[in-house]
Amino acid sequence: MSSLYPGVALITGAASGIGQATAISFAREGCRKIVLADRNEQGLDETREAIRQVSSECHVLPVKTDVSAPDSVDNLIAQAVGRFGRIDYCCNAAGVLSNNQNSTATSPEEFDRINGINYRGCWLCSRAEIRQMLEQEALGTHDGRAGSRGSVVNIASQLGVVGRSAAPAYCGSKAAVISLTRGCPRLADTPSAKVIDTPMTRPNMDVLGSAIAIAPMNRAGTAQEVADCVLFLASSKASFVQGSALVVDGGYVIN
Repeated sequence: MSSLYPGVALITGAASGIGQATAISFAREGCRKIVLADRNEQGLDETREAIRQVSSECHVLPVKTDVSAPDSVDNLIAQAVGRFGRIDYCCNAAGVLSNNQNSTATSPEEFDRINGINYRGCWLCSRAEIRQMLEQEALGTHDGRAGSRGSVVNIASQLGVVGRSAAPAYCGSKAAVISLTRGCPRLADTPSAKVIDTPMTRPNMDVLGSAIAIAPMNRAGTAQEVADCVLFLASSKASFVQGSALVVDGGYVIN
């Protein structure tokens, strides 16, 4: 049987956390062409090396990218298509944490920073990715079922589904990602993660502890657990899943 992922994967925020785990998982599951995007070049090198450890046959293209800048995003897509000819599985994982301030304490500059990366960045990337996918032929699948021209998975947050008084700007940015995804249902799906143990969240675990305790599983999720959901949504096994928000939160929203 051929690989479930015969095409080209592109992951933003690939230098650490969910993006890094997703990129490594694509390689582990047989994807042989992977594009890594992030502002952190050292982190990109670390992810590329980690991929080499799990797959010596994988071709990796790291591209330094600022997802909030249109020219940088366009350059990312151009480099990916120039190297591999197409893009098939896109995971937009680049993002920043909340500033843990309510609206009255949040400056316009801080609001713009959060939304510029989390919402605008996701929009710029998904827009460019979908444009490319609409121009390419459908990809064959591992088992002969009808293929698609591509899949876009946007990483949101459980706080895009429920609110938090100390994070309205962040909640709004992630709710916007979910709404944006629903507006592009033919190509996009959104895992909404709660507290995931990553290098970005780890320094704030004392603040996030109360949120972890609310969830029935009473622990932070792992980047791998989110990556597993991303790979499902990107695969042909999720061909009838469209514009959905898959909540990966340890049961937080049902508590």
